[in-house]
Amino acid sequence: MERDEHILIISHDIVGEQMAGPGIRYFHLARVLGREFPVTLAVPEGSAISGDFSTIVYGSGNDDQLERAIGNARVVMVPAVHVIQIPALWNAQSPIVIDGYDPFVVETLYLGGDVSALQRVLTKAYLLGDFFICASERQRDWWLGLLEAYGRINLYTFGEDPSLRKLVDVVPFGLPAEPPRATRPVIKGIWPGIGPEDKVVLWGGGLWPWLDPLTAIRAVARVWQQRQDVRLVFPGTRHPNPWMSGIPTHNEAARRLAGELGLLNKAVFFGEWVPYEDWPNVLLESDVALTLHPDTLEAHLAFRSRVLDYIWAGLPIIATRGEATSDLVERYRLGIVVDYGDDAGVANAILYLLETPKEAWQAQFESARRDLTWEQVARPLIEFCRHPRRAPDKIALGDRLGNQYYIHLLEIQQKEIIRLRELEQILLRYHRMVPFRVYFWLKRLKNRSKNK
Repeated sequence: MERDEHILIISHDIVGEQMAGPGIRYFHLARVLGREFPVTLAVPEGSAISGDFSTIVYGSGNDDQLERAIGNARVVMVPAVHVIQIPALWNAQSPIVIDGYDPFVVETLYLGGDVSALQRVLTKAYLLGDFFICASERQRDWWLGLLEAYGRINLYTFGEDPSLRKLVDVVPFGLPAEPPRATRPVIKGIWPGIGPEDKVVLWGGGLWPWLDPLTAIRAVARVWQQRQDVRLVFPGTRHPNPWMSGIPTHNEAARRLAGELGLLNKAVFFGEWVPYEDWPNVLLESDVALTLHPDTLEAHLAFRSRVLDYIWAGLPIIATRGEATSDLVERYRLGIVVDYGDDAGVANAILYLLETPKEAWQAQFESARRDLTWEQVARPLIEFCRHPRRAPDKIALGDRLGNQYYIHLLEIQQKEIIRLRELEQILLRYHRMVPFRVYFWLKRLKNRSKNK
């Protein structure tokens, strides 16, 4: 079959009017790559998006249209966690880019998932990739450790490039080159209890269990004692992907704390999720932005995509230390970095930033914006797509590639996946779960059956 030389980007998350981080990432990478290459963005059912690229909507990893697109692609980019669910990738001749920006293992620990099952799922991605991308140098160190354990750091990959940048490089989140533009009011004077002159402290994104929204609420309780025009807004308490509705969050605890402090719908407000086209309006109406987390492995590896949105809008940031985007805040002097769980420090930072004119931050934000556009951060991926190649160890070693212990586990895993494919299709029709979550569900079902 003759290839049409397109770049295929496979998203495992919804891309459309309402998007979380993964959908936003793949939309913008498709947009940027589309300036130089024909691009196809494959998205799960429930997505609705248009852009300067083609789209495929797939129902499962066994979708015929998706399989044809993989066979025709110049390069295929896929999230690490999704590889095991797309059998057409396993023997694809196209070079495979594995996206590992999301620390799946540590997030799964927070969600109470089966980490051992997830690690076996990820084995295929570690062995399949020709090029790996992640979101920060911290993540790159993590990935180098993983790939060394799985046998991918060897004479062939080292011989090609002793820096191993041709094996693993950094493609973080970026921001659009064009500045955000206000189109209509969406919070101030619109949400009940928030007036046109009130000061909005924004918590972008969800209240996931690895974050610390409770410190934000306690901080606003302190601020409220000095000024009553401050409004802490959580506009994203419901994940836009309905398949992810069961994810644990701090939603209930946050509402309860705000109520106990007498701040609910007075100084602390909760929404559901902002349509993506309205997100610039939210950013431009806000006065200060927060990104807070406890001291965890997840924080050390994470890259908070919403912080790039704050930078895009020139919104002064209060960030907990110890995470890649808080390093950006410090490096470019874009706000204030605080300690873990320091509600007094956060309160003082809010008061200080509200008293400082936004214009005082303009030069720092302009410098950061120049360096952090999608066009800039995607350069390693663009370069790989210009000169795609299969990894030298895959070519030299073939079936002998990788650590033999993990290869044995993978063979067992693949046989199990093939046996479960037919049942997976039935479940997808009736339960409408994302494919990898269906797999975990089936795995737990099978384990329960064994234990009976």
